[in-house]
Amino acid sequence: MFDVGFFELAVIGIVALLVVGPERLPGLAKTAGMWLGRGRRFVSTVKQDIEQELQAEELKKMLNEQKIDNPLHEIIEETKQSFDDIKQDTAEAVKSLDSVTSKEGDDESDNKQS
Repeated sequence: MFDVGFFELAVIGIVALLVVGPERLPGLAKTAGMWLGRGRRFVSTVKQDIEQELQAEELKKMLNEQKIDNPLHEIIEETKQSFDDIKQDTAEAVKSLDSVTSKEGDDESDNKQS
């Protein structure tokens, strides 16, 4: 970001020594270091959050692409439809069998009563 060499740091130190004085310079350096560290941590946290969001978006894109490209979902839907059809056909067959057996039972009871 900034290209600060030893000469620039020495000039800043001398100016700070002249402006602040030797008694308060260590406290000023400590406070400046603390704020600089907080700033760096904040920037690094923001960078990590942005990277995580980008990775999450990429993962969502990949999952959507796989969902579209993967015929497994279609196979499952077709299988469910087939099972529903079989279930409906079985229910109709049982119903017709019940009606046939009930008619036969009625015919037999009529024959016995006669």
